Amino acid sequence: MRFHIAIDMDDKERTNELNRIALKFSEFYKGKVGIMPRVPITSLKDFSYWYTPGVAAVSLAVNRNVEDVFNLTGKWNSVAIVTDGTRVLGLGNVGPEASLPVMEGKSMIFNFLGGVNAVPIPIRVREKEEFVQVARALEPSFGAYNLEDIESPKCFFVLEELQKELSIPVWHDDQLGTACITLAGLLNSLKVVQKKREDAKVVLFGAGAANIATAHLLATAGFRMKNIVIADSKGILEPNRSDIDNLMFTNPWKYRLAMETNGERLSGEEGGAFKGADIVVSASRSDPSTLHKDWIRSMNDDAIVFALANPLPEIWPSDAIEAGAKIVATGRSDFPNQINNSLVFPGVFRGVLDARARKVDYDIMVTASEALAGRIADPTPEEVIPKMTDWDLYPEVAASVAYASSQKGFARKHESKEKFLQIATEIIEHNRKAYRTLLDNGSIPKLPEV
Repeated sequence: MRFHIAIDMDDKERTNELNRIALKFSEFYKGKVGIMPRVPITSLKDFSYWYTPGVAAVSLAVNRNVEDVFNLTGKWNSVAIVTDGTRVLGLGNVGPEASLPVMEGKSMIFNFLGGVNAVPIPIRVREKEEFVQVARALEPSFGAYNLEDIESPKCFFVLEELQKELSIPVWHDDQLGTACITLAGLLNSLKVVQKKREDAKVVLFGAGAANIATAHLLATAGFRMKNIVIADSKGILEPNRSDIDNLMFTNPWKYRLAMETNGERLSGEEGGAFKGADIVVSASRSDPSTLHKDWIRSMNDDAIVFALANPLPEIWPSDAIEAGAKIVATGRSDFPNQINNSLVFPGVFRGVLDARARKVDYDIMVTASEALAGRIADPTPEEVIPKMTDWDLYPEVAASVAYASSQKGFARKHESKEKFLQIATEIIEHNRKAYRTLLDNGSIPKLPEV
C-alpha cells in the first residue's frame, strides 16, 4: 500500500488525509467496478451458443416458465443499487452523478465480501412515485434491490411500495442495514453491562431513516417500545409535540412512532431524553459537538453510546468515555466498535439470493443480527461487533438468512442451513480467488504513489 497515515495525526487531520487519498486513487482507477464474462470464450464460434442462434432456446425456456430465469441467467446473483442521490452519506442532496462514487464503492463491497454482482443505478427522478415506477420497471433484471441514500421521508414510501409490489427482496440499507448492525452491537453491549433488552431504556437521537427502522427492529427483537424515546432537533417525540398534527400528513412513519414510543410521555428539549437512559443510538448530525457530555453524564451507570454519523461522530469516543460511557461505538474504522453496514448487507443479500427469496422482513433481520452478534463469543467494551476481516462471518450470516427465508416461506429454493452455508462459502471463496488472480497477475494495477 503506497501511502502512510501518521500515527500522531488527530482525528480531524486523519479524516482530511483520507479524503485527499480517496480523490487521488479515484482519479487513477476511474471507477471501482467493472463487468466481465463468466463463461469461456475461446473463439467466435462460442458466440453461437452464448448468443445467437442458441440463445433463442434459453429465451423460449424462460418464456415458458419465468421462474427459470433464476436458473438460466445471472438474475440469481444480480442486485441493483438504486438511488436518487438525495441523501448521500453526510453530504446531503448531491444528485445522481455525485452519488455514483458511493454506489460504486457499495458495489465493490457487495462483490468482494458477498460474491454478489451489484450494479450501481443512480436515477434522475423528482417524485417518490416516479422512483417507484422506475424501480418497478427494472425488476426483471435483478434478484434483489438495495435502495441507497434516499432522503427521508421519501425513503419510507419507496421501500414500502416496492416491498408490496415486487416479487424480489427490497432492502433500504440506510434503514435496514444500519438497524441490523446496530441491533447486533447492542445485543453484545447488553451482555457486557449485564442488562436485559426488555428492561433497557433506549434513546434514539435523530428521527431519520436509520433510527425509525431501528425502533421497529428493536421492538421485533424484544425491546419494549414504551422504553424507547426518540428525540430530534425539535425535542422529544411525543403525542403532544407542537408539530404532531403536521407529521400525521408529512411523515406518518414518524407520527406512528410518536404514538407508540415514550411510555413515560417525556417532553421538552432533546437533552431531557437522556436522563436515566441505558442506551443512546445517535444517527444525527456529523459534528462532534452534537451530543453533549452533560447528556451522557445524566444516563444510567454503564451507559452505551452509539454515535453513528459519518464522517464525524456526534461525540468523540474519548469525550463520551470521560462523561461516563462504558461502551462507545461509531461508524468509523479507526475507533473501536465500528457499526458498519458492510458487515450486514453482503451476507444478507448472499442469503436472500441463495434462497431465491421473494422478500425480507424484520424477523429475517433479527436472525441476521443474532448471527452477527454470535461471532463474538466473549464481548468486551472494546469489542462488541465483529470486524470486516472475519471472513467466515459473511457465509455464516448468509446461511442463517437463507434458512430463515426458507422457514418463513419466502424462498423459492429450500435447503438445510448446512447446505446454504456450503453454497455461500463456495460462491464467496470462488469470487475472492478470481479477484486475487487478477490482482496477482497485474490485471488490476497496484495502488499509485500519492
